[in-house]
Amino acid sequence: MKKDSLNILPNGFYQRSNVLEVAKDLLGKVLCTEIDGQICKGKIIEVEAYSGTNDKACHANNGRRTARTEVMYASGGSAYVYLCYGIHHLFNVVTNVENVADAVLIRALEPLEGLDIMARRLNSKNKKLTNGPGILAKSLGIKTTHTGLRLDQGPIWIEDAKPITDELIVESTRVGVEYAEEDALLPWRFYIRDNEWVSKK
Repeated sequence: MKKDSLNILPNGFYQRSNVLEVAKDLLGKVLCTEIDGQICKGKIIEVEAYSGTNDKACHANNGRRTARTEVMYASGGSAYVYLCYGIHHLFNVVTNVENVADAVLIRALEPLEGLDIMARRLNSKNKKLTNGPGILAKSLGIKTTHTGLRLDQGPIWIEDAKPITDELIVESTRVGVEYAEEDALLPWRFYIRDNEWVSKK
């Protein structure tokens, strides 16, 4: 399957002011990459929202600006990829308008295309190719070098798809943000109910 240029989400999708709304609307959309000429696609089934304005779990909380987080202050529709524990590349979508620093972490996908490529990148026969933020980035070939890329230009893009209805969306607290004190209790993790590819919390 080729890149569907006509179906790529426009920048306006990401540049809305409510990061929770954008996060939930990303469920069901299709994350795609074309790395080394190889296309991989997966349905987004789990996300987490982060807000730079007032969220202790966010890298840009209260306007913090560093070399790593500067991309979060770009206008919505940029990729933010960072290293977790110095090992895992985690893919985030920057949202909102310039200088706000909201983002959505893509936590899990249901693989749709390029499964053999994903397995080869993982060097594993594990059937769970995309059920976590680190493993999905590795499967799709996403690395920190992709930080700052615009998602309407590739080689990473997100295609539109049928919306997920509210009754199929589960809300819970985010994973691994215990340091965020009261903000660790925010129900800002969203996933599709009963999908086998949801990550282990």
